Amino acid sequence: MSTIRVRIVAEEIEAKRIADLLALDFEDEGNPVTVFESSADGAQWTAEILLFDMTPDEAAALVRDRLGADAFAAPVDAVELEDTNWVAKSLEGLSPVRAGRFFVHGAHDRARRPFNGVPLEIEAALAFGTGHHGTTAGCLIELDRLLSRRRYSRMLDLGTGTGVLAIAMARMTRQKVMASDIDPVAVTTARENARHNQAGPLLRMVTAAGVDRGVFGEQGRFDLVVANILARPLMQMAAGLSRRMTRKATLILSGLRVEDGPRILFAYGTQGFHLVRRQERDGWLTLTLVRGRREP
Repeated sequence: MSTIRVRIVAEEIEAKRIADLLALDFEDEGNPVTVFESSADGAQWTAEILLFDMTPDEAAALVRDRLGADAFAAPVDAVELEDTNWVAKSLEGLSPVRAGRFFVHGAHDRARRPFNGVPLEIEAALAFGTGHHGTTAGCLIELDRLLSRRRYSRMLDLGTGTGVLAIAMARMTRQKVMASDIDPVAVTTARENARHNQAGPLLRMVTAAGVDRGVFGEQGRFDLVVANILARPLMQMAAGLSRRMTRKATLILSGLRVEDGPRILFAYGTQGFHLVRRQERDGWLTLTLVRGRREP
């Protein structure tokens, strides 16, 4: 699969605005967008997006078409990158992460596992979720808190990535957990991680977009769902996801920028959910909502 890096260089305000437009337009398609200072004097910034399965010319044309007049003729540079595991490369040398009782680490840090707690060995892979990102850590901290307070019988990790959240739920409760992702590579990764963490028999992995497939209804409605995705798809599936949940359910939502909070709360508020806990970590937001009861 070809990976094309498209960069647009502009002044700071303009580059950040372009990055916001790219994120808004491409976030449903899973294309990562970043913006960063690219000159020593701070005069130039770069908005960058990764696109897949196309040529550099096609990628540049697609970005120009999506931005339209908003790009203001800023130069667009597109190049094909080497076939590299960029997630693994970006995570080289990162330290283990402690999130509540969960201790997320790579194989090289097994000796640093604490005696008390729940170790989760998750290697960098072509899937999202190693505990280092603020959204994943926020979800783990909230899972630790909730699972210490009450028992859940049907749990779902929606947008599982590496499977770290589903594995955390399974390891802490010793109960079955359903995990799904739109990306078959992520599902394969999550399945391997579950087996490696002695949670394989407890996880049911599904490749699916959203929750419309009948497989989500086979085990009854969920009373705990964690969805670490993005704001727009979370809003789009608010009604469908709510129909898959019990009348007294708990919902952890993340993958959100701080400014996404109000529209997410409105979307799920119309489904009978209300906010009981809000976390901010590194500019990212994790929300805990409940329906039909007060939080335990």
